[in-house]
Amino acid sequence: MGIDIIDYESCSAAGVNLAQLRSSLAQHKSGLVKNCLTGSDIDTWIGKVADVDAINDLKEWQSRNNALAALGLEQGSILNNVSALIKKYGAARVGIVMGSSTSSIDRTETAYQALDEAGGLTTAFKQPLVHNPHAPSLFVAHYTGVKGPSLTINTACSSSAKVFVTAARWLNLGVVDAVLVGGVDTLCLSVLHGFNSLQLLSANPCMPFDHNRDGINLGEASGFAILQRSGDNANRTGIQLTGYGESSDAYHMSHPHPEGLGAKLSMTQALERAALKASDIDYINLHGTSSRANDLIEGGLVSELFPKTTQCSSTKAWMGHTLGAAGITEAIICMDVLLTSLMPGSMNLAQLDDAIDFSIQAENLTKNCTHVMTNSFGFGGNNCTLLFSKER
Repeated sequence: MGIDIIDYESCSAAGVNLAQLRSSLAQHKSGLVKNCLTGSDIDTWIGKVADVDAINDLKEWQSRNNALAALGLEQGSILNNVSALIKKYGAARVGIVMGSSTSSIDRTETAYQALDEAGGLTTAFKQPLVHNPHAPSLFVAHYTGVKGPSLTINTACSSSAKVFVTAARWLNLGVVDAVLVGGVDTLCLSVLHGFNSLQLLSANPCMPFDHNRDGINLGEASGFAILQRSGDNANRTGIQLTGYGESSDAYHMSHPHPEGLGAKLSMTQALERAALKASDIDYINLHGTSSRANDLIEGGLVSELFPKTTQCSSTKAWMGHTLGAAGITEAIICMDVLLTSLMPGSMNLAQLDDAIDFSIQAENLTKNCTHVMTNSFGFGGNNCTLLFSKER
């Protein structure tokens, strides 16, 4: 059964909403800035959403992660469409699936810096629903009034790609009539210094697939999309989720399988589920983190599986690697190619790694696309590939 994309919205350092993101992509305007995170002196670049700093009225739900989720929900027509679906089906027939890798660990960090004299949490930080891996879905349900099933997925950097897969299963099984999917992750010391301890951060703006790439930049983002079964409602976008693939390498905690076996499986599964050939895919938004190993392995797989007619790019140089929010952020960019015909280039790509051979360039291209794909590969070998098509 086909799955319609009814609406989507993105919030990141590249733009607080979809309109701003489109402008940044078109103008090759990056949102990355030198690290300005309080308490950190790491020499790197980050994708910080400045507007989040002013959101401090969430009361018992206060955290930077929840604030970024709220900011994202207020953009575009997401809330209006969710309200219309609640009115049509009832709040219990709308589901929520969120992806995150940190939930509200930012708030927990702050809480430990403000312990009382006895070493306990002060009143302001006694927030059991915030210091909670399920916090993103709990907060979004609270904010939107959705009362159907909710789930928070944490599979590192594939978290908010997998939300589409779970939503599709729920819809096909009749568990719900509509699903709000999303992803949110925010910058905090645990994240930035954790990745620095793995020697993965770059002191330069990231350069995915470039010969001279030397590491990643981290960012924060929230993104949302609304899914329904095809035919249940007037399709607002003309875009459908037509294929997906999931796999787990189970090879290493942080390093991908050297031959990319799981990543290859997720891509081939997506093609098979959509009943498409590799040559049918017009554009792939690559995971493309700008690390030496990840780019090399993903690039080799794409070269093996796809012809030169398939254009590829990584868009992480616009907003950084947004971790648990990367999947939905890049899915939105990918879906938007179907509407705008603007295929983003790989910003900062000056010299393609000579070990990689596929169609990728720094500059944007314009092409009327029918089928697009996005890859999200996380720590532990958690892989997810999504395939979107114009309504057939």
